[in-house]
Amino acid sequence: MENVILFSGQKYYEIELDGLKRILPVVKVDEGVWIASNASLVLGDVEFVSKAAELLSKKILKFDPEILVTAEAKSIALAYEVARRLGLKRYVIARKKPKAYMGKYIIESVKSITTKEKQSLILTEDDVGNVRGKRVCVLDDVISTGGTIDALVKLVEKAGGNIVCKAAVWREGPWYNVEEIVFLDNLPIFVDRIDRIKV
Repeated sequence: MENVILFSGQKYYEIELDGLKRILPVVKVDEGVWIASNASLVLGDVEFVSKAAELLSKKILKFDPEILVTAEAKSIALAYEVARRLGLKRYVIARKKPKAYMGKYIIESVKSITTKEKQSLILTEDDVGNVRGKRVCVLDDVISTGGTIDALVKLVEKAGGNIVCKAAVWREGPWYNVEEIVFLDNLPIFVDRIDRIKV
């Protein structure tokens, strides 16, 4: 099965992006399921984020987005850098918890491979105004089962935005159709047995 590796005690997985190599720890996320965790890259590796944003912005450019929307929190630095490289004046972050200062907001539920329970994605009234009627690229660090990216799409559509592309650094596992997304590379998931995966 594509993008699936049988787990045999692997501790690390090496990735390469345009000559930039990094070692990711393999971590357990569910019973019999492990992933190569990219948290150390997208949360602090300036060289990596810059390179990923450079390559991703070149692929996104042809869709001519007017604004980017991403989910809090791992992909914020990536979204900033992609937006900057595309010459966009703003990007929007879908927050995960309501705050007292938000006022009115819209909300969408999400369940991802790395979270135990359902979470929420929230756009404030100002964010809704920023995406309404705009050509929107939804962006994440990884698209795996599609929970987060699909919730972002629904949220943007609720806000009246027009989705022109779905983008990520990686497509992880076998679930998401490669023809529906813009991405740079594949990341495998690791399982103790193949029947853990339902496509």
